[in-house]
Amino acid sequence: MHLALEQARAAARAGEVPVGAIVVKDGAIVGRGCNAPVAHGDPTAHAEVLALRDAARQLGNYRLDGCTLYVTLEPCTMCSGAMLHARLDRVVYGAAEPRTGAAGSVLDVFALPQINHHTRVTRGVLAGECADLMSGFFQSRRTEQRAAQPHPLKDTALRNPDADFAAFAAPQWRSDLPALAGLRLALSDDGPHDAPRTWLCLHGSPGWGHVFHTMVPGWLRAGHRVVVPDLPGFGRSDQPKKDRAHSAAWHVQLLSELVQALDLHHVVLVGHDDGARLGLAVAQAMPQRFAGAWLMNAWPGASAPPEPCVQWFAQAARKPSWPVGRAMAAAGAEAAAQQAAWDLPFARAGHRAALQAWPRVQSGLPPVPQALLAQWSRQQRLWVHGGAHDALLPAAAWLHAWQQILPQPHAQQLALFPCGHWVPLHAAGMVPGAVEYFCP
Repeated sequence: MHLALEQARAAARAGEVPVGAIVVKDGAIVGRGCNAPVAHGDPTAHAEVLALRDAARQLGNYRLDGCTLYVTLEPCTMCSGAMLHARLDRVVYGAAEPRTGAAGSVLDVFALPQINHHTRVTRGVLAGECADLMSGFFQSRRTEQRAAQPHPLKDTALRNPDADFAAFAAPQWRSDLPALAGLRLALSDDGPHDAPRTWLCLHGSPGWGHVFHTMVPGWLRAGHRVVVPDLPGFGRSDQPKKDRAHSAAWHVQLLSELVQALDLHHVVLVGHDDGARLGLAVAQAMPQRFAGAWLMNAWPGASAPPEPCVQWFAQAARKPSWPVGRAMAAAGAEAAAQQAAWDLPFARAGHRAALQAWPRVQSGLPPVPQALLAQWSRQQRLWVHGGAHDALLPAAAWLHAWQQILPQPHAQQLALFPCGHWVPLHAAGMVPGAVEYFCP
């Protein structure tokens, strides 16, 4: 078995699964084999088969009566059948193979009474060394794979090619958060980590982090930190294939884990649309990390958004060819100039599970944390803005709803910006005022 292990190590050095075999007759080695299906391009080139072939050549007979085969891993069905056909006296193996072993683990070919030849089986010789060699090989392979591709694509998700987004700044990637369960999350995290303020920018559906791109340079010039993730299912992040993967609770949990993993402090939530509602749920769970919020086009209701938005999300969910970029341009003309950017995440077939799920996600959003908002308002740490020409959120109704939540006399913090629904695209000129407001 030690000689079989040498054959297995030779297989490992060649990049093959490390299995080695030796055939012995009358105390002399008559056949050797190491696993080589990759090198030979042959699915039958298992170590046992190659050792049997070698022994048959040396002995000049395909019948191997009186021979014993030593192999480091329990043989599969194919190899066990070959040993029976060769009329081996005995097979001795090291480590058990619980998934494909045919000498007792999954089935026992050698124990079938219908077969006219019976080969004796000896199990577990140097089993520890054989198992360690196998586990070490696969651990090394996994390490190499992670180095070559640190964020492998799950079979439950889709991924847009990075080349599709080559015109945009390359993001950073995270797949280590528990809620991601291996999904790849795209984000930008720029500026000093000890900055006086961190601006956490959360987009809504069907946008992605690019909606904040005009605002980021102003914060960086002020020496602040800016974190902009793409929610799973949107932008450059991985997209679960099934819409049931999305829920309000899952997105809130993921964002909470991201805030903790990045160790964000002195956070100003910059939330647009339903991204504001998701971010407020995170802030309510960890208020010690948040210094306030700048909310844009965010409705304050307990659950559902205004009816025009409900209809908008429903169209996106129902219609597989719903034109994302064109619909965004219709809701606010400022989005028209980059229509192609909004279409990119959903341009390929099957990449719309998040849009299909979003009406359900909306219904699961928790109510706005009114006590926290009132506290921020009293402390001059809350801005609420909307588009004056918003096609989805009527200005008068939007102002009235927020006036019911904000304590008087702080309702003057409500403001309409002379644009449509996509306020962040027009808000670059507001960033210096925001820096002054949130960093007195």
